[in-house]
Amino acid sequence: MLYYFYFYLKFVFHKKIQKEEKNKKSVSVIICAKDEAPNCLENIPFILAQDYPNFELVLVNDTSTDTTLDVFKKFATQYDNIKIVDVKHNERIVASKKYALSLGIKAANNEHLLFTDADCKPSSKNWISEMVASFDADTELILGYGAYEKQNGFLNKLIRYETMLTALHYFSFQLRGLTYMGVGRNLAYTKSLFVANNGFYAHMHIQSGDDDLFVNAAATKTNTRIHYTKNAHTISKPKTSLKAWFRQKRRHISTANQYKKNHQALLAMHFVSLFLFWSFALFLLIYSYQWQVVLLLFAVKLGLQYFIMYKTAEKLNEKDLIIFSPILEFVLLLLQLAQFLYNTIRKPLHWN
Repeated sequence: MLYYFYFYLKFVFHKKIQKEEKNKKSVSVIICAKDEAPNCLENIPFILAQDYPNFELVLVNDTSTDTTLDVFKKFATQYDNIKIVDVKHNERIVASKKYALSLGIKAANNEHLLFTDADCKPSSKNWISEMVASFDADTELILGYGAYEKQNGFLNKLIRYETMLTALHYFSFQLRGLTYMGVGRNLAYTKSLFVANNGFYAHMHIQSGDDDLFVNAAATKTNTRIHYTKNAHTISKPKTSLKAWFRQKRRHISTANQYKKNHQALLAMHFVSLFLFWSFALFLLIYSYQWQVVLLLFAVKLGLQYFIMYKTAEKLNEKDLIIFSPILEFVLLLLQLAQFLYNTIRKPLHWN
């Protein structure tokens, strides 16, 4: 477990250098939506209100059966920087988000691509400018933070804690030269990188993974950067039921067995180390008279955890989660175990 604390410290002490870009790059913001009419109505105006001089908005309608396409057309009549890609159902082609996104990327006019989802909105008017400023001559891939809206209730805290912890993982791993994933809610890369890696071809047969599997395959030690400042976040509405969130996470973790082998090993070791820590601690607490030793182990672990999580939450604007960290970690560990076991029995099929 101390090994992972060592990984995390790289992010904890990382200082983000703010770059001021004089010559703004032309950007294509791409949103792929399937039956997302209400979310599109609510969130697209936040994209269009970005304080950025040169961007197009590529709206991809992925065979929607609701009024998503009508919503897109309504916005397109009001703004001349919108391009619509209408993906029709084709029995000869396996429908997937990756296929729809590929058509959107092909239609984009610009080299620099910025991705988010229909249920997301930028945290500020400077989202595009901050994310795109991280591109330079060597950087082709930018990992951002996709936050969830703060609401009342334990489930909301659990969802946000898991999201923050996942970000801590992929940010820290990137800083150690081991980039293994990113989130499609807030992700940027170049069209050249997409073409050089044959897009999603290698994992087109897998329903999910348009974000993490592409990043896992395309990232190198030198072509990737992270961007996590508050104004560069996106914000999504979280699931409001445990069942819905459980289903969503099952789909997300189902792609992990497609990661590079060293990434799989490191992630598995992290889960195992947490499981063993809590298992041995509870065992010793129940069956051993050396309760002082157990308390000392907890004190050391919690001290390091609070320090790391406090600094992480400070960077990611999630400070209200800190006090609940040990409880959230324990509950999340049990849920992840259940998700893993359930995924071995039944495979999630749909991306939406």
